[in-house]
Amino acid sequence: MAEGLQSVILTMQIVEHVARTGKGVGVTSLATALGTSKSRIHRHLQTLVQQGYVFQHEDSERYEIGHQLVSLGQAVLDNSGLVGASRDSLLALRDRIGRSAVASQLTPEGMLVIATVRGPSPIEIGVRVGSLLSFNGSAQGKVAAAFSSEAFQQRVLTGELTAYTEHTITDPEQLAAEFAEIRARGWATAPNQAALGLNTLASPILDASGAACGTVGIVDLAQSLDAEPDPEHIAAVLDTARRISVLMGHSGALPFG
Repeated sequence: MAEGLQSVILTMQIVEHVARTGKGVGVTSLATALGTSKSRIHRHLQTLVQQGYVFQHEDSERYEIGHQLVSLGQAVLDNSGLVGASRDSLLALRDRIGRSAVASQLTPEGMLVIATVRGPSPIEIGVRVGSLLSFNGSAQGKVAAAFSSEAFQQRVLTGELTAYTEHTITDPEQLAAEFAEIRARGWATAPNQAALGLNTLASPILDASGAACGTVGIVDLAQSLDAEPDPEHIAAVLDTARRISVLMGHSGALPFG
């Protein structure tokens, strides 16, 4: 029984490792990372290949995620309540102000990007679905943390605050002060903080309990989306956040805007 359980655990670890390695990974690297033999890794990979969860290019020794895993991941996203609640609202937000729109879901590790709608610009500007954004280096993370419990905020403030650029906030006191400002106005920006040249304007999505469960926002070049955005853009994002919050079960006035 214990051996069978360990085999299942190893299979899941392999799937997770392959999924998180964008350019593929070889048997040796997997064995090293997971602390087991190459022969054991190879046996598990062959089973995963047969089931369509990973695949191996004919001219490469590297393994990548297969169609079955992609399909499974998409099914999870499609069945997420937040994805369904935000789909039409993201389109309306994009059409209203002509910018790329994005919805993210709160997780303990960061903000998971679950849906995006590209803007009309011929240059693609935005974030990829499946990206995980930090609580200190992204507008989505900062606004979600600001509208979360004090205990959650303390967890963020006492945890590792990674500097993604020279503009990322890594000082806990400065970040705490910004959380307070965000709670008062209902929105956050993060110009050049997640990546140089990019900025996002985001507001929180609240659920039936009044807790932040996600965010909605617009993404653009930092030169086009200021740290103090156009009031029209702020109003559009706040309206969208209210609309999605209602669909997520929130009732009553929202504590912002």
